[in-house]
Amino acid sequence: MDVVKSDADWKKALTPEQYDVLRQKGTERAFTGKYWNTKDDGTYVCAGCGAELFTSADKFDSGCGWPSYTRAITDGRITERVDESHGMVRTEVVCTRCGGHLGHLFDDGPAPTGMRYCINSASLDFKKKP
Repeated sequence: MDVVKSDADWKKALTPEQYDVLRQKGTERAFTGKYWNTKDDGTYVCAGCGAELFTSADKFDSGCGWPSYTRAITDGRITERVDESHGMVRTEVVCTRCGGHLGHLFDDGPAPTGMRYCINSASLDFKKKP
């Protein structure tokens, strides 16, 4: 991790919802996040540290109520971890740069990767393409 802050510093830097998702591994309710239905061209960055994570070119409508992407913008931006919480075994995805919780990875996405990065809007900021 390149960005390391104290818990108090994270609380100051993030909104309560961003803190809950990024630092406490919370999940926003489906169909409520600000980016689940965004169709604009641009880049999605980590709300915690600004690292570029996903592009609109890889975003798709999965019907799950959270922004979904077929791949990360480039290798090394996202770290995968085993998540055994809530009586399930899933793949958690976190920002490699700051360790912020983003969401989960599933193998039910479309071509070309077959993957679905199911990401909380609260963990992202959007940089619209000019």
